[in-house]
Amino acid sequence: MNRDTTPMAGAAKISTGVPGLDTILGGGLTPHRVYLLEGTPGTGKTTFGLRFLLAGVELGERGLYITLSETADELRGVAASHGWSLDRISLFELLDEGWRDPDAEQSILYPSEVELGETIRRITAEIDRSEPTRVVFDSLSEMRLLAQDPLRYRRQVLALKHFFSTRACTVLFLDDKTGEPGDLQLHSLSHGVISLEQTVQGYGTEHRRLRVVKMRGQAFQRGSHDFLLDTGRLSVFPRLTASQHRAVLAHQTVSTGLSELDQMLGGGLSRGTNLLLVGPSGVGKTSTAMRCMRAALERGEKGAYYLFDEGVSTLLLRSRELHMEVDSFVENGNLQMRPIDPAELSPGEFACDVVQAVERDGCSFVVIDSLNAYQQAMPGEAFLLLHMHELLTHLNHSGVTTLLVVAQHGVVTDLRSDLDLSYLSDAMLLFRYFEAAGGVRTAITAVKNRTRANERTIREFRMSSAKGLQVGEPLAGFEGILAGVPDYTGSTELIGTGQP
Repeated sequence: MNRDTTPMAGAAKISTGVPGLDTILGGGLTPHRVYLLEGTPGTGKTTFGLRFLLAGVELGERGLYITLSETADELRGVAASHGWSLDRISLFELLDEGWRDPDAEQSILYPSEVELGETIRRITAEIDRSEPTRVVFDSLSEMRLLAQDPLRYRRQVLALKHFFSTRACTVLFLDDKTGEPGDLQLHSLSHGVISLEQTVQGYGTEHRRLRVVKMRGQAFQRGSHDFLLDTGRLSVFPRLTASQHRAVLAHQTVSTGLSELDQMLGGGLSRGTNLLLVGPSGVGKTSTAMRCMRAALERGEKGAYYLFDEGVSTLLLRSRELHMEVDSFVENGNLQMRPIDPAELSPGEFACDVVQAVERDGCSFVVIDSLNAYQQAMPGEAFLLLHMHELLTHLNHSGVTTLLVVAQHGVVTDLRSDLDLSYLSDAMLLFRYFEAAGGVRTAITAVKNRTRANERTIREFRMSSAKGLQVGEPLAGFEGILAGVPDYTGSTELIGTGQP
């Protein structure tokens, strides 16, 4: 029977079952249309299809999964692995025993004598019988094999589309892209197209992305978006867009926890800005970041510390030894310590986690330590800079104070870094080793501060279990420290020596 399927003007969109994808689509899909979900085998098409139907079940809608490629038991097994039940979804299996060749039980396809037209007849009869609201058709590649002739295949797909247009249901066609390269026939027939892909890294897990190729009659977020497919979890991470997060802030000044460091920065840190800490390994960048975090926590702020390089227990131990204990803040939830494995992380997932820490958990102070390790999760330096630009812009306009740690190769000479984020930073602290009074010491200088006039001096920086972090008076008589070959010939008293 035919039913009126014309959506009412301004009709609400329907959820895909994946919140992140709904965000990309501006709320979901226009109902009563045919959509194409394409991707090579293993990209997650079946899982997306099941989530689409389960979302309808939660709203009291009828769902139908038509399978030409997998058995109903296989589909139930896939759902069970995610902790989902398909009891309220109709599974229409076209691979039942009555349609198998009794002389070729291992075959997973119809025997050649079965006409494609009869297959289409069975599908349309099931649609008329069950009257589903949502339909997943899995998959067009098997239908392409049955048709054997490209022209016949296209005619049958067009016939299916016309049939569904007379029924009040939203249809999701799945296709594994095994057709002829460059064949866009399915794209032209579909109201919307979503493409899934996965790339294998040289080390670590594969990265999965989706892209909305087209969506007629509605706005959507363009470009590639990372998504995660894991046991019991399907998450899409919409790409951050800096232009959507513009705001005007007063840039209130807050303390770093060290009065001398505040003086170097022209009064302290500014809310809604980011500070870049650059220097060789072991020079004190992480300890400085933790000192600033401790000051924020003492002011009553909430913080998130993303740790790529160091273990959480090691950082907490060193913080206690330097009189910057933060264990109590971790216990009460005001400080979130987030150890990150860059080999298992996608850039989109990381950005989404940071945004949620700010918007959902109320964190106003964020530390990313370090960007060197985060870079390893990226396909290239250029992409890292783009991702960081979008993320930092979002954090800045959300009034968040962000600290970024970048380690340079080398210790005292020929210092270099694989990435340069100085143009993205609002303020920058540079750390250097130097030799004086028979020992190796550390110098610190504020290279720039976009919101305030900063000192143009070089001071000594010291870490000790007795007095924690110390910043000395401005040192005169330094030459070559910015070039990485410091030479100190001054007479200013050094910290802890009592002598020049």
